[in-house]
Amino acid sequence: MKMTKLFLFLASISALVISSDGSALAAGSATGSLGVSVTVNNNCTISTLPVTFGGYDPLSGTAADSTGGSVTITCTKGATTTIGLDNGANASSGQRRMKDGTTDYLNYFLFSDTGRTTAWGNAAGSWVVPPAAPDKTARPYSVYGRITAGQDVPAGTYNDTVIATVNF
Repeated sequence: MKMTKLFLFLASISALVISSDGSALAAGSATGSLGVSVTVNNNCTISTLPVTFGGYDPLSGTAADSTGGSVTITCTKGATTTIGLDNGANASSGQRRMKDGTTDYLNYFLFSDTGRTTAWGNAAGSWVVPPAAPDKTARPYSVYGRITAGQDVPAGTYNDTVIATVNF
């Protein structure tokens, strides 16, 4: 008899301990759906490498072409974009110009093709229009420059800053 009472006492305590977390004494259960959502927005980043010219000789009668330059965009997969280049900090009447440390200017042009026939600007018709982003991998686009021959400028270092813009 003492053993039975002890067994019943221990069983009652076990039931209380198990029921304290609510799982052992559950009489039933119910389920519900929890929705989860997010909106992924198109986004792009842009970076550049400068257009550099090896040198320019106004007496040679030869144009100087750039040795490099690029605009790199990284966009959300599927994003459609356009890339524009403004006329720079020293433009006059739409002509890009580099400036020396004083008041002298050297005209130049920027192109999106190696043949330097497709001007790269910042308006419809002169933008670079890449295909939709296949993934989020960075995509570089070369910028080709040309300084036309025969400009009458003094020796010096000439610079300009062009703003590159990706529209998405």
